[in-house]
Amino acid sequence: MTMEKRKLGRSDLDITIVGFGSWAIGGGDWAFGWGPQDESAAIAAIHHALALGINWIDTAAIYGLGQSERVVARALKDMPASQRPFVFTKCGLLWDERDRWAQPKRVLRPDTLRKEVEASLTRLGLERIDLYQIHWPPAVDSAPIEESWGEMGRLVDEGKVGAIGVSNFDLRLLERCEAVRHVDSLQPPFSLIHRGSAAQLIPWCTAHDVGVIVYSPMQAGLLTDRFSAERVANLADDDWRRRSMDFQAPQLERNLALRDALRSVAKRHGLTVAAIAVAWTLTWPGVTGAIVGGRSPEQVDGWIAAASLELTPADLDEIARAIEHTGAGEGPIRPPRPSQSKSPR
Repeated sequence: MTMEKRKLGRSDLDITIVGFGSWAIGGGDWAFGWGPQDESAAIAAIHHALALGINWIDTAAIYGLGQSERVVARALKDMPASQRPFVFTKCGLLWDERDRWAQPKRVLRPDTLRKEVEASLTRLGLERIDLYQIHWPPAVDSAPIEESWGEMGRLVDEGKVGAIGVSNFDLRLLERCEAVRHVDSLQPPFSLIHRGSAAQLIPWCTAHDVGVIVYSPMQAGLLTDRFSAERVANLADDDWRRRSMDFQAPQLERNLALRDALRSVAKRHGLTVAAIAVAWTLTWPGVTGAIVGGRSPEQVDGWIAAASLELTPADLDEIARAIEHTGAGEGPIRPPRPSQSKSPR
């Protein structure tokens, strides 16, 4: 299928409005794992997403402690370069090989960033990473972000990476990076439940030609048709969601009530709740694309229609009322109407 593409900021990357997210396919047995993952199913999910028209994959070194990058490499191994999707990955989180369950450390020293990019290139089997992103803001005792961002720029100049971005950064850090070198992209959390990025971050990116690729638009599975409190109770012991407040009372009840309220919109379009949830994030001005995970081809089929769905003003009004009624999450509840969405220049 042919998908809409949007230019990622000022970069030369024209990306489909949905991309394949590979956090979950990193599997379990680490601090932020998703439980056991069948590798053949993960590779089949990637192949299926690409066959449906997706042209980028987002991963990170920390996902499965290198496992996600290795699975992506296996999925792309026999693919001609002309058919290979863009590959995005992230750096700045270091793990302890002796203790897989230890919390990763935020380390952004120039020397460690350089070691990380080499390790990711090796795991991915690539000569260049299309978009390289700092995964989380620096720890208090880290190198100044200006030094870290300057090193990221040198990786571009050396041809090791094509574009550079950040994830989970606030406005202050974005402005400090932008003063050193242009930020090609921001990757913030954004969903019907966690809507805070729409207040200031996404408008700032629009005003500064920074691409925005949002993550967790289905809120780690909460905004899908089959999720339930019973499923939460049956999550694997090494599934990070068991410890997330979004999956515990009272947030869980409100979140599932919002999911249920989306069913009427989904029925009207003949689609899944997941597709509605993803499409809602893509409706916001300034959002370039959404990262959507899939652990099997069937899961990809559940949300892929978001790429061709245009929610109507009536849909958006109904969704806003549902957010207000359920009290789920926080942040702006409706994309601005066209007359309100012009960004200042």
